Amino acid sequence: WVMMKGTVMGCRKRLITLRKSLLPQVSRKATEKVELKFIDTASKMGHGRFQTSEEKAKFYGGATAKKARKEAKGAEKEAED
Repeated sequence: WVMMKGTVMGCRKRLITLRKSLLPQVSRKATEKVELKFIDTASKMGHGRFQTSEEKAKFYGGATAKKARKEAKGAEKEAED
């Protein structure tokens, strides 16, 4: 997945061809250093709501919380082995 700054015309799932620039980019905007602080992993299409299953379990509670606890226990057992 590639994160693009700005907008791209067309529908969400439009194919985009990336190519090397024909001219050297020397503008201030083109040469700005990127400081990445957070990557949203909720959804690949950008319509997600929760970052982790624990966050979802905390919001919904009930069966979702049980599922998250069960997954956590499974991960702990694998880590011990």
